[in-house]
Amino acid sequence: MYKLLDSVKDSWPFIRERLYQYALLIRLNRPVGVFLLLWPTLWSLWIASEGFPNIDVFIVFILGVFVMRSAGCVLNDIADKRFDTFVLRTRTRPLAAGKITSVEALIVAISLIFIAFLLVLSMNELTIQLSLFAVILAGFYPFTKRHTYLPQFFLGLTFGWSIPMAFAAQTNTVPKIAWLLLVANILWSVVYDTIYAMIDREEDLKIGVKSTAILFDDADRVIISIIQALVLITLIVVGRQLKLDYNYFTSLGVAACFFLYQLHLIWDRKPKECMRAFINNNWVGLTIFIGIFLNYF
Repeated sequence: MYKLLDSVKDSWPFIRERLYQYALLIRLNRPVGVFLLLWPTLWSLWIASEGFPNIDVFIVFILGVFVMRSAGCVLNDIADKRFDTFVLRTRTRPLAAGKITSVEALIVAISLIFIAFLLVLSMNELTIQLSLFAVILAGFYPFTKRHTYLPQFFLGLTFGWSIPMAFAAQTNTVPKIAWLLLVANILWSVVYDTIYAMIDREEDLKIGVKSTAILFDDADRVIISIIQALVLITLIVVGRQLKLDYNYFTSLGVAACFFLYQLHLIWDRKPKECMRAFINNNWVGLTIFIGIFLNYF
C-alpha cells in the first residue's frame, strides 16, 4: 500500500501536467464558448416547458452542453493542427505546440462523445435520434473552413442543434418554433464568430483558411449589422408567435444595445477590441434568457 502511494506521489507532477494540458485542450480557460452554446439551449428548454423544464432533462442538457463543447474543441484542434501552428493566437494550443499527441487528443474526444452519448441515452427515442446528427455536425464542422467561406454558418447549425434536441427531450416533438429559434441561433453565431474570425483574418488569408470575415471583406461591419438586425427580427417573430410578454421584448431591446456596442468595438478592426466584442455576446444570450425566464416566471 505504501509503495502504491509512493508511486502515485512520484507520478503526480506528470499526471498534473497532463491534466493541465487536457484542460487547455477542452478550453476550460476560455468558458465563453460554453455559455454561447448554453444560452440558446436554456431558451429552448424554458420555452418548450413553458417554465422550468423537467429536472432530469435540465441536468442532462447542462452536462451535455459542457461535454459536447469540449469534444468539439478537441475535434477542431485535431483537424486544424497544421494550421494552428501558423496563427499567433492558436500556436500555443496543446496539440499545435506538441504538448500532447494526436492520439491523446483523439482519445479525449472519443471519451467525451461517449459520455455525451451515455447522457442522451436517458432521454426519449426522438432525442437520441437527433443526437446522432449532432455528432455528425460536430465532426464535419472543423473541415468546413477548408472548403467553404461559411464555416460560421455550420458552427451555428452545430451549436444550435441543441435547440430541436431540447424540445424533443421536453415535449417528445419538435414544433415549428424550434426551427425558428434555430434560424435565430445560426444568424447569431454568424455574427459572433465572424467577429472572432476578424482577429485572425490576415493570418488566415496567408495559410488558406476560409471564413465569413474573409468573404465579407471591407463590408464586414455593415453585413454584421444587417445580420444582427435579422437576429432581432427573428426573435421578435418568435416572441409574437408565442405571445411572450414585455419582459421578453425588453430583453431584446437590451440585446440590441449590446449589438450596437459590439459594432462600436469592431469598427477599427483592432484584434483586442474584436475579442471584447466576441465575448460580449455572452451578455446577449444571458439577457434574452432572462427575458424568457421572467415571462414564464
